[in-house]
Amino acid sequence: MLSLEETVEVHAHAAEHKSELAKTPTRLLVSGMLAGMWIGVGDVLMWSAAGPFIVADAPAGKLVAGIVFAAALTIVVFAGSELATSAMMILPLGAIRKAITWVRAGVLLLSVFFSNMVGAFAFAWVIMQTGILNSGPAGDFYASYLEGKIEHSSAELFFRGVMCNVLVCMAIWAAGRLKSEAGKAIIIFWGVLAFITSGFEHVVANMTTFALGLMGQGDVAVTFGDFVNNMIFVGLGNLVGGGIVVGVAYAYVAGKVGRGKAPIVVAEDGKDWRTDAQEVGVEE
Repeated sequence: MLSLEETVEVHAHAAEHKSELAKTPTRLLVSGMLAGMWIGVGDVLMWSAAGPFIVADAPAGKLVAGIVFAAALTIVVFAGSELATSAMMILPLGAIRKAITWVRAGVLLLSVFFSNMVGAFAFAWVIMQTGILNSGPAGDFYASYLEGKIEHSSAELFFRGVMCNVLVCMAIWAAGRLKSEAGKAIIIFWGVLAFITSGFEHVVANMTTFALGLMGQGDVAVTFGDFVNNMIFVGLGNLVGGGIVVGVAYAYVAGKVGRGKAPIVVAEDGKDWRTDAQEVGVEE
């Protein structure tokens, strides 16, 4: 397992990689769209698998939802794609370690966020064509799920967003400390299980949920204003949870990294950072 100091450097290198990827905007767009799609796959899987339990008011409904939705973040990490919620932790760490500037971090985060949204809307359109949510428990669960998000107050959305990304970014942070792929998958599973089962809010997952409603899926009356309100307050909550509660807090706890050799690890985006032959030149 890597030390806290080494883990900060791993994520700072990941931020640097995101900056390099953005030099070809279409590559960043496609990578972000893929992440939006993979998270949407988790949504549909959750509605399909947990729908019968939720409709029957079975106590295991939320637990089933959390268990199956873990597939979404696992695919994002292991397949490799750019996800806004994990970027909310990684990019600030890169700025703190001066791998990228704060302005660059902000521009990259917005780029990834809207790339995720494009992917989520495209995926939602495809799901509409399949008709799998038109009837049955999956469709009923989807309708109640969307309705619940509209009914939350702005404050509830914000703080549910904070708690969601505390757990998501905890999983990404902890996975960065591990060298075993199995270990990474296990910690990601527990982080996602915790946030879904608890009922917290993930801004990218909500993109697919609202996209379907805006396109006419189900009979829930949803407006563009509802969508924007959710994106703003859940997104800000996710940013605070991932960027400050996890990212900045662990950067502070880790302290400044001394001159030494950075480990050979696989970062969140799947890229090998083989920097063992060079010194990490961060002053004490």
